[in-house]
Amino acid sequence: MALRIDTFDNLRGGNTLYKALTHPHAAQPARALLARLGGAAPTAIVDPDCAAEGFAEIFGLDGVEIAGIYVQDVSRVGATVLGCHALPITTLAECSTRSVLVAGFGAERLIGQLQPYLPKGAQIFSLDSMRIPEARLTNHRAYLDPLNFATNFALFRDTDALHTRLVTVNYWSGYGSPDVTCWLTLFDGDGVVIAEWAESCGNQGGAISIDSRRVREQFGLGEFAGQLFIHVVGAAGHDVVKYALDTFGEPGAARDGALSCTHDANAWPADRYAGLPAPGPGERVILWVQNSHPTPIPAGAIGLTPMGEENVVTIPEAIGPFASRAIDVAALLPGLAWPRQIELRAGKHVVRPRYEVIAGDRRRIAHVNVERADLEPDPQLPGLFGLLGKAYLLPAPILPREEWESLLLPTPMALSQQELPVAVLVYDADGCEIARVPLGRLARDHATALSLDAADGIGTAYGHVELVYDFANGGSGDGWLHALFRYRHRRSNHAAETSFGAHVFNTLLTYRGEPQSYTGPPPGLSTRLFLRLGEGEYDTICHLIYPASRPWRPTSATEIILHNRQGAEIARAALAIPQSGSRLLRYHALFDEAVRARAGAGAYAVIRDPTCRLFGYHGLLGRGGAFSLDHMFGF
Repeated sequence: MALRIDTFDNLRGGNTLYKALTHPHAAQPARALLARLGGAAPTAIVDPDCAAEGFAEIFGLDGVEIAGIYVQDVSRVGATVLGCHALPITTLAECSTRSVLVAGFGAERLIGQLQPYLPKGAQIFSLDSMRIPEARLTNHRAYLDPLNFATNFALFRDTDALHTRLVTVNYWSGYGSPDVTCWLTLFDGDGVVIAEWAESCGNQGGAISIDSRRVREQFGLGEFAGQLFIHVVGAAGHDVVKYALDTFGEPGAARDGALSCTHDANAWPADRYAGLPAPGPGERVILWVQNSHPTPIPAGAIGLTPMGEENVVTIPEAIGPFASRAIDVAALLPGLAWPRQIELRAGKHVVRPRYEVIAGDRRRIAHVNVERADLEPDPQLPGLFGLLGKAYLLPAPILPREEWESLLLPTPMALSQQELPVAVLVYDADGCEIARVPLGRLARDHATALSLDAADGIGTAYGHVELVYDFANGGSGDGWLHALFRYRHRRSNHAAETSFGAHVFNTLLTYRGEPQSYTGPPPGLSTRLFLRLGEGEYDTICHLIYPASRPWRPTSATEIILHNRQGAEIARAALAIPQSGSRLLRYHALFDEAVRARAGAGAYAVIRDPTCRLFGYHGLLGRGGAFSLDHMFGF
């Protein structure tokens, strides 16, 4: 029961038409359009841009009698569209209808060209009647410009004991945008809009912070647990809305236990997601299913199955448009336990979902990842190690072992991945490889979690690991190598986890778009990372890793640049990280109290390095061993 809609692929990127059809502010006018079509005579549909089926999949055409489907592209003539054989648009005049729907945006020009072919007296409709308000557009001349739909969703809630804060920065100004505004729509758990407002993103590089407590007070709301829809107007350079999302509690034990963080939701729905952990002893795993569309998720359309199995158990109830449901994983898959993993069959109904692990009075939030269906093993990859060195690698921190335990769980993330031939490389902070742990050819349904307490040589200090391919005993790979990293504070038992995928780092040689670059063709050999900073009693940790697939520069030339809320630079600190090494930093140690006071509330930092690509993790430190940790985002 997956939605038959085109959202995203790795060659073409995102499908802006999908965002135009599913935008929350397009829903009401779309339903009004359907009502008018349902009350009209049989409707001929002109489908110039292959939008008719997407529109029908989202909103349905059950109340519309279709008189025929007409296309411009001669290669589509005779194809089946909405159950009809497509006809050439030049035969439209032969249709005995008085109602024509042009299934496209920016249809005025085509409607003018159609005049000689229109049935006599026909009333003309188009998808332009469901355009979002002009005030929400960045490019008023080209409606389907991706920058017009720089949007995303966030899990957003506020209760008397639990709060959320979304933080990002106006990085679009760095690409030349003179004015950026965030339009915000808050849905409650039932998908009802309970607040809507706009916020200016301020000066160039200004910070953006949306606190659930402030929103609740501003709009006089009760408790809520839903989703925040973010639409950036004035975007330039990036149509992706990136953010960090903190969860925290009221002062006291509840606040400390709730401290957690995650990041942006990846605004393109996928058919499957993976990397959802089964509950460990004393844990509940809650999957937040948040409908991303203006149409209900039918009962049974979304389900869970143990990774590597086909025993799909579906969610029995329907979920309304833009509604949220907290699903207890154990209720659907009883008896499945960590370190087993779960696959989510999402049917393109949701953007990348969050999950929440609750253990007593402590909780942590993370996300699952897109499981790709378009990948096959690359037979060339094992032979490329001479050219690409370690090739794909996935770096993650080892936190100081006297205080934290660090664990690693490889996660299959493509339908074709029946095995993962991998090894774990362990590095100390100065870039010396001190251990190699072969994990063998892990089966798709494996339950192998590696505690890095087992790695020799690192003592109680910190360092990092790199998950890499290991073809010593055969096997294959596709480059889409992922893992979940879990960290546990030994004294408090508070935990955090994060997941990500491998890339090729710091080599001039390129392969399949790697090393990635945010702003141009590969290779990406520079760093610009966003570091949000804790306020009040919270300190900030930042673990920066300098991974290299092949030998690169001996040390980095890194700067941590502190900005105030308005984006003005306050101070900077220089840092040299050895190749294959890492540095664990604290905000309060990097900048003294006087400098932090000048930065003030809402300050943030940018990690900048023009000489190499770094990978970073950041989090907050609370009281009593509470902490959060997630990977950073770049722009």
